Amino acid sequence: MRVHELKAFRRLGFRHFLLQILNFASVIASGLMLWKGLGLILNTESPIVVVLSGSMEPAFYRGDLLFLTNPPDQRYHTGDITVYRVPGAEIPIVHRVLEIRDVVIPFDNSTENRIFKNRLAKLKLPPGEHQLMLTKGDNNHVDDIDLYQGLEWLDRRHIIGKVRGFLPYIGYVTIAMNDFPQLKYALLGGLGLLAVIQRE
Repeated sequence: MRVHELKAFRRLGFRHFLLQILNFASVIASGLMLWKGLGLILNTESPIVVVLSGSMEPAFYRGDLLFLTNPPDQRYHTGDITVYRVPGAEIPIVHRVLEIRDVVIPFDNSTENRIFKNRLAKLKLPPGEHQLMLTKGDNNHVDDIDLYQGLEWLDRRHIIGKVRGFLPYIGYVTIAMNDFPQLKYALLGGLGLLAVIQRE
C-alpha cells in the first residue's frame, strides 16, 4: 500500500503538493478562528472542556465534554457548576459553587478599610463590588480551598465559565491523546499525509 501512495504522491507534482498543503493550513486556520470566535461570543477563553477526573460524579464523568459560557452581566449562584483556573495551575477544574460572598472593596484608605483589604490581599482586588466563590466537587468530601494555592476564595477572574450543556464520554479521545502522545502525533501525521496526497 505504501508503494501505491508514493506513486500517487509523485504523480501529483510540486504545484499540486503546495496547493494541498495550503488547503490543509486553511482548514487548521479555520478551526482556530472558529474556536476563538466562539470564545469571544461566549466570553470564555475555552468554550469547550473535557472532564479529566471523577470529582464531579455522578453529575459528570471522566471524558464528558462540557459547553461553557461566561456572560459578564450574569451573577453566579450557589449550585452552579463552574470551570475555574487559579494562578499557577495548568489544568482547569470543574466543580460546583458551594458558597457565594459579595464584598465591596472601598475606595478610601481608612484604617478599617485597610484591615478589610488585608484579609483579601491575596486576591489583589481593585476597589468596587466583587463576587467571591467557594467551590467543591460533588464527589469530594471537603471544599476546594486546598486547591486555591493560598487563596481563600475564587474571584470572577478565576472563572473560565459556567457549564451550560454536555455530551457524555465524547472527550475520551482528548484524554487518550494526552495520555498517549504517540497517538496524537500519529493521528495528526496521518491527517496531514491524507490531505497532501488527496487528489481533489
